[in-house]
Amino acid sequence: MGASGFAQRLAVTGQLKRLAIAARRSVRIGFLAPLTGPVHSWGLPGLNGCQIWADWLNQTGGMLIGGERHRVELIAEDCGFDPDRAFEAGRRLVQEREVRFLLMLGGDSMIRLAPWLTARKQLTATLLPSDLSPDTPYLIAPSEVHPLLNVTGPAWLAEHRPDLKRVALCSQRDLLGLPSLASYRAAFRAGGFTLCHESLYPAAGADAAGIVAAMLASDPQILCWCTSHTPMVHALSEAAWRAGFRGQILSSTLDDYPRLIAKTSAEFMEGFLFQFPDFDDPALQDKSFFFNRPAAFHAEYTRRFPGSWSAVSWEYASALDLWHAAVQKAGTVAPMSVLAAMKQGGRGEHAFGPAEWGGGALYGIDHALTGDWPVVQIRSGKARIQGFGSIPAWLAAHGPLLLEEMQKLGLTWQQRRGPVQPGGPLPASLG
Repeated sequence: MGASGFAQRLAVTGQLKRLAIAARRSVRIGFLAPLTGPVHSWGLPGLNGCQIWADWLNQTGGMLIGGERHRVELIAEDCGFDPDRAFEAGRRLVQEREVRFLLMLGGDSMIRLAPWLTARKQLTATLLPSDLSPDTPYLIAPSEVHPLLNVTGPAWLAEHRPDLKRVALCSQRDLLGLPSLASYRAAFRAGGFTLCHESLYPAAGADAAGIVAAMLASDPQILCWCTSHTPMVHALSEAAWRAGFRGQILSSTLDDYPRLIAKTSAEFMEGFLFQFPDFDDPALQDKSFFFNRPAAFHAEYTRRFPGSWSAVSWEYASALDLWHAAVQKAGTVAPMSVLAAMKQGGRGEHAFGPAEWGGGALYGIDHALTGDWPVVQIRSGKARIQGFGSIPAWLAAHGPLLLEEMQKLGLTWQQRRGPVQPGGPLPASLG
């Protein structure tokens, strides 16, 4: 366990004495993500997890920087996954509140803000490596590697369910959905599956029953929701249940799955495959990995924020852990020094074990921390890890397939390189 788990070790294990010296200064961390609206389950639960992280660290004396203790101050803004709101909120956090590290979901909310942040050398973490390019040298993806993590699901199915071959996919048209679609296309192709239908729908949502009916008309054995927003994941799943589909369903996320089980049936949801575990999963307890005592974190989270655990509840906090370790190593919060400390040796630790800084072949810069990622299924009404897939190994074998699918959707960094001016439209390929 590295130094960045300091707050968790003290707060959870109780093996070290609480520091008596109170922090006199503070370090501000910005949190800019959807806290309301259809994407809020990938923002608000992450803020909750960060609050636990900050509370634990402050209870033990705060951050030690250059021999002096600093209290962590978490400042949040709601961007609603809107580029204009994100731009204004980001400027407030950086200019007025002077945050030293900025946490973001990324995607559409990054479009206007990224060039402005780069010009100010603002160290920023995104959950979406698809935001990365050589033009964003201060942007990192240290915890979640969406959409790269999606490839482990189809790879697991290819190994464990070779009888399933026909796949129908659907995705929304935004910077969460389209990169996800590219990754699932590539992963299913790599696994020898047949893509028999594809539906694209507006980011604001669409008629789930109609989408599912069109997918089922192609006689698929697998339905894949890609990274549809949580309300659509539920609507699509309920529509498939009402239509009588009883085959394999695959989705990047499955937030609030108990409610979906209650609305459909335990039998229908059995075997539903996705990518994000509960942190009380037994498979995490014996695994030597970076996020200290996952079950204790999960218990604290569910006690303080009942019913809100999601795919991102731990991810922003995991990025904070890595940043904290780098600050301690560098002895400063200066962006370039922290980034150099974080990337020293080209390797690091993320939530599920050792990882390597990569992504250059896809994004033009090695700022995505990639390693193993879990494959999760609903088993007897509970999310359970079925195994871990290596993202670097998959990319080494099939990276050109993913690059090809990204190019088809206009998602490579070269295709995205045309500047998007504040107030300007999305690139044509994403509109």
